[in-house]
Amino acid sequence: MGLGTILIIILILALIGALPTWGYSRSYGYFPSGILGAVLVVVIILALMGSI
Repeated sequence: MGLGTILIIILILALIGALPTWGYSRSYGYFPSGILGAVLVVVIILALMGSI
C-alpha cells in the first residue's frame, strides 16, 4: 500500500469519528467533519494526480 492509500484510510476514519453523533458534540455542528472532509477531498485529488 502506498502513502496515499494510507492517508486516505486514516482520513476516512477520522471523518467518521468527527461526525456529531453524541449529545455533547451536537453543538459543534458539522465544523469538525467539514474540515476533515475538505482535507480528504484534497488528499484524494493529490493521490489521483500522482503527487502523493
